[in-house]
Formats: sequence, structure tokens, C-alpha cells
Amino acid sequence: MERRDFIKNGAMAATAFTILPTGSLFASETGKVRLGYIGVGARGMSHISEGALRDDVEIVAICDTQESSLKICRSFLSKKGRPAATEYTGGADAYKKLLDRKDIDAVIIATPWQFHKDQAIYAMNAGKYVGCEVIAGLTVADHWDIVNTSEKTGMPYMTLENVCYRRDVMAALNMVRKGLFGELIHLEGGYQHNLRNVLFNDGKQYYGGGVEYGEKAISEAQWRTQFNIDRDGDLYPTHGAGPIMQYADINRGNRFTNLVSFSSKARGLSKYVEEQAPGHPNAKLNYKNGDVTTTLINCANGETVLLSHDTHLPRPYSIGFRVQGTDGIWMDVNKSIYIEKQAKNDDAWEPVKEWFEKYDHPLWKKYEKEAVGAGHGGMDWFVFNGFIQAVKQKKQTPIDVYDSVTMSVIAPLSTKSLKEGNKPQEFPDFTKGKWKERKNTFALDDSGF
Repeated sequence: MERRDFIKNGAMAATAFTILPTGSLFASETGKVRLGYIGVGARGMSHISEGALRDDVEIVAICDTQESSLKICRSFLSKKGRPAATEYTGGADAYKKLLDRKDIDAVIIATPWQFHKDQAIYAMNAGKYVGCEVIAGLTVADHWDIVNTSEKTGMPYMTLENVCYRRDVMAALNMVRKGLFGELIHLEGGYQHNLRNVLFNDGKQYYGGGVEYGEKAISEAQWRTQFNIDRDGDLYPTHGAGPIMQYADINRGNRFTNLVSFSSKARGLSKYVEEQAPGHPNAKLNYKNGDVTTTLINCANGETVLLSHDTHLPRPYSIGFRVQGTDGIWMDVNKSIYIEKQAKNDDAWEPVKEWFEKYDHPLWKKYEKEAVGAGHGGMDWFVFNGFIQAVKQKKQTPIDVYDSVTMSVIAPLSTKSLKEGNKPQEFPDFTKGKWKERKNTFALDDSGF
């Protein structure tokens, strides 16, 4: 047995559920994964685009409550020469009819956050692999429900966190595993992205053009803005937390133990609306979500983690990654690195480009051509491919259910911390102690996972 096979098989044995029994999926018989899609809006269409490029994927069925989204998807598949997908619509429960089909292997869920938990649980109970966009659930209990269902049914659940596959992020992971940073001490990341034109539009275009939300808007502004009105906390922690978990071996020899959150005052969204449309009533709303939310997390092995949620103010996009250890540090904002005793000058930043070219991850070296043109600089291809390969081979997904809920549950824990006056919150151990023995196999080689 080769080393990579030994590692993968060992990882599978350490999970809480078993692989699907032989014959329970059509993929192994046809050589193709038969996919259903729940939600074919802007993000869902990104996954449709990835599926349409592959010979090993059949887009069997799609579900959405809005005819406008179905129409776009229908036209896209036709232009790509793909067979028409069976459509399910007409109400919030239409997805159940899609999932009740016996000829679908897996489902991609790209609906608003509030629907993810129920749709994912129904899918796992129906015997489908689940690839779900972030967030997994809105409460801590939601996350436990997902874990318990995955364990009970034996069906894998994967949060489709694409930043785990970003090229610089994976190069840094390669360096971490080779010991370039020494023993890890502190990690940072987050979601620092001006979303004002995502949260408001004119009801005609996806981004900007107006200051409407809810029923008067389209796309994410229909539903995402309301979370910023109703909730204070880190609403979107997975872009930063997902990669950090891989660096620090979270759920695999390490775990998050507790967190505390702090939130600034909320001024950005009101100011934006007033500037775009003076006197508009949406400028006078009480936006509960602070403009900058900072969350601090402790790890069992002694590392500290800082996450930032900053989406209401004018700023360039950044995840804000920082990997710092006893031998060096990388910060993505200034694209700089310093490795002690290997740097050209003592105590001086170096451009990271040469380092990341040298330590480019094997996955990127092998699949760079396949990822050309994919969304978000190619990382959408990698996260989609990892999911599809798992379904085809009836194996565990590269980001498993424990990883998925761990990065997502930060949102409700952060909200609870703020509600209780910045009180520290104990972090659930979704692995129920198995983190002590589990091994980190994420992107360990060039196998495609």
C-alpha cells in the first residue's frame, strides 16, 4: 500500500461514520456523478458552470423558487449543449421532490443561509452527498443537528469553502507542513470586503445601482442584508477560519476551545445609503451588525486565532491572513514574508512571490490548467473537484462534516458572546473527543482531494 493510500484509509477509519455501502450510488456504475442543485442564483450558477465543464458530471435537476433564476440556468445549459435539467419550483419545499429522486448521487446547496440546515438534513436522510455553501446553520443546535444526521446516515457533508484552495493559502499550508514557520503561535484571517453594493441594489442588477433590499431587490440583497439588520457578530467566518483550521490541525490533533467577540458601532451602511439616496428610509434603519467585528479564539495546543468581519466600510478586499511561528511570519495584506535565518536581510520583509513560487502546492502544480478561468482565481474549480472526486470514489469529502460545522458555528457563538457582554463562549467539540486521534489529510498530496 502506498503512503498516500495508507493515510487516506487511516483518516477514513477515524471518522464517525462509514463509507456508503456498495451500490448505493449510481456514480460508480456510470462513471458520472448525477448532481442536483438547490438554488441557482448567482452562487448556484457558479457551481452550475463548474459542473457544465466536466465530462464526469450530469446536471440532472435544479430547484429554485424564482423563475428568473431558473430561466438563466435553463438558457446557460442550452448554450453549453447540455441536456435540460428537470426543474423543481413552486414553493419553499420544492427541493424535497428533487431529493426524493433515487437517481441523484449528490446535491449542491446554494440557497440563503436560513435554508441550509433543513435542506442538508433532508438530503442526507435521502442518501445524498451534500456540498453546501456557507453558512451551515444559524444556531449551535443547527450545527449539532447536521453532525448527528451525517453520523446517523453515513452521508458526508462538505462546506464548499473555496478559500481553503486559494493558491497563496495552499502555498503557505505547504510551508507550514515543511516547518518553515517553526512551531505555530498565532494565526489571523477574516472577511474584509466592502459588501455595500452586494447588500443593496436597484432590483435590476446584482450589484449596486440603488439602495433597496428585501422584496424590492434581487440576488443576495433580497436576504443577506436582513442579517446585518437583525444580528451583531461575525456573520461570515469561514473564509478566514477554514484555512486557519488546516494550518493549526483543528479537529486533527488540535481544537478550538473558546472564543470571545467584540463589535464596533454600526455606521457604514446608513452612511452609504444616505450618500447614494439622500433621505431614503433605509438610511434610518437600526443596523445591529457592527461595522468591524473581532473574534479571538484559543486552541487546545496553545495557539491564538484572530478573525475579523469587516464588510460595511470602504476598503479593498482582503482575508487578512497572518501565519506566525517561532521561525517566521507571512501576512497576505502586504504580500510579505520573513523567515528567520533564511531572509536576505535581518528584520526586513521580503516579497512573498519568490517563496510561494518555490513552495507552490502540488495540487496547484498538477491542476493549474484545469483551473484556468474558474471562479475566484481558480479556487472554485478545486473545491468543486474535491467534492466530485469524493462522490465518484465513495470516499469522505476533503472538508468533512466536523470541519464544516466548526468553521461555521463561529457565527452564532460570536453573536452570543456579544449579547452576553463579550462573554467567552465554550467551543463545541463536534468530534466528541476524536480530534485527539484524527490526522490531517487535507490536500496532503496531488491526489485531487
